Amino acid sequence: MFREMRRKSQLLDERQSIAILEKGTAGVLALSGDEGYPYTVPLSYVYNASKIYFHGAVSGHKIDALKAADKASFCVVSQDLIVPEEYTTYYKSVIAFGRVRILEEESKKRAAIELLAQKYHPADTQEGRASTIHDAWPRMCILEFTIEHMTGKTARECMD
Repeated sequence: MFREMRRKSQLLDERQSIAILEKGTAGVLALSGDEGYPYTVPLSYVYNASKIYFHGAVSGHKIDALKAADKASFCVVSQDLIVPEEYTTYYKSVIAFGRVRILEEESKKRAAIELLAQKYHPADTQEGRASTIHDAWPRMCILEFTIEHMTGKTARECMD
């Protein structure tokens, strides 16, 4: 169902791909947008147990696209070193394919936003985190991306 990577010698193993997802701070979510045009949006995220979580507004282009079609891809680039004399970049990246759903269950939404908050403000206190989440909660949507297929790729020069 999913295509095999053409340059298999540059394929990262699952452990390396997960490490990129765990360490990354932003990625690009690709959806099927209006009138069949692709719609991509950069997002902060957190990876946890083969799922990727995002937060955002309860309405907008992203939400409309997800309601129309739940299939998506998500790309994270962990390295992109320009090497001018070689006309190339030394890179590492991951592309995940899967389905995205809007979390409705209160406990799952709360767990996901806690993971996001801890990732992006680990020094915050529990009280500070709870206050910020409480204030944003009414206008917050939590999305869960379930990974069905994932490939990581690296430039040959970055092979471990």
